[in-house]
Amino acid sequence: MGSSAVVVGGGIGGLAAAIGLRLIGWQVTVIERAPVLDDAGAGISLHANGIRALDAIGVGEAVRAAAQPQYTGGTRTPGGGWLAHMDGAALERELGTPIVGIPRAALHRLLREALPPESLVIGAEVTSVDRSDPARVRVPLDDTVLDADLVVAADGINSRLRTQLFPGHPGPAYSGSTVLRAITEHPVDLRTDFALTWGQGAEFGHIAFTDGRAEWHAVLNSPADVRYPDPLAEMRRRFDDWHDPIPALLDATRPEAVLHHDINELATPLPTYSVGRIALLGDAAHGMTPNLGQGACQALEDAVTLAAVLATEPAVEVALTRYDTERRPRSQSVARAARQAGRMGQQLTHPLAIALRNTALRLAPSRASVRTILRHADWTPPQLS
Repeated sequence: MGSSAVVVGGGIGGLAAAIGLRLIGWQVTVIERAPVLDDAGAGISLHANGIRALDAIGVGEAVRAAAQPQYTGGTRTPGGGWLAHMDGAALERELGTPIVGIPRAALHRLLREALPPESLVIGAEVTSVDRSDPARVRVPLDDTVLDADLVVAADGINSRLRTQLFPGHPGPAYSGSTVLRAITEHPVDLRTDFALTWGQGAEFGHIAFTDGRAEWHAVLNSPADVRYPDPLAEMRRRFDDWHDPIPALLDATRPEAVLHHDINELATPLPTYSVGRIALLGDAAHGMTPNLGQGACQALEDAVTLAAVLATEPAVEVALTRYDTERRPRSQSVARAARQAGRMGQQLTHPLAIALRNTALRLAPSRASVRTILRHADWTPPQLS
């Protein structure tokens, strides 16, 4: 086709978009502002829609080989009682795959390996896009300018390009929750592949990996910007009387491995995901809370859909209008559902509300949790030609 694209942001969505665009014949440059690709982050769960998107761009099998299927787990109380069980085998029967867990670093590496090394430029920051030329867009890069037929803004929830395109938009908002997470230094004896535990305004969860290590995360109701002198010691204090294997997960963690981030979201939806020849993708378009585990999956859906519409529609602006029409309603619906899941889950603090929720979960049929996951994970990607 001879078309060229610049992808701003080398995260999961940006890399997947670059792979998809190359598959349909585009020349792609990915610009990542981080000077070193240290793949900071802990672990991630991928639902069937994310796996199917990865299949569509040819990296699904590699990700499956590096990931731990989540067949066992569910939701618990701090004392260890079960509120709901997750049936990974039932999900596999319905969708062809269970949920899988993988270190973010491994996923990033597999996505990068699907691209030629010269297509990734690191340590460079794009702060603006010049749209003065009606036929092309120009991306300032250090002392040079890259011309491109398409720019993909995949630069995260604090996207500078989104701010430029929508100066009146309020941008990301604090969700009211903060998250601490880490990967254990060594294997931990776990009885489940995945688990969430809900307390009063707090959640603790884990994801098992193939090498026996695990990711854990702790989500807390908190004012924004609160930080602890010793985050791991604070987690031990907060969760010292919660059930096993929570103490073991914390004991298997190096203090310097703990990451701490406030959870922000685009609470005010964008009016469109495309402006001229610029497409917004992933967190830059629909940053959401992690309560449904769908943030990365929705970014992967974006990437495949973007490549598919560009493969079938030669006019870029028309293709991006289709992209917006297909992606915005679904991704914004998932974002609303994730926000609501957090309010009914980890963020609840009133004892009566917690008791009512827990009773409802215990009384719900075993199929209910499967149906909840299917509502968002049952997505079929378009074909890339």
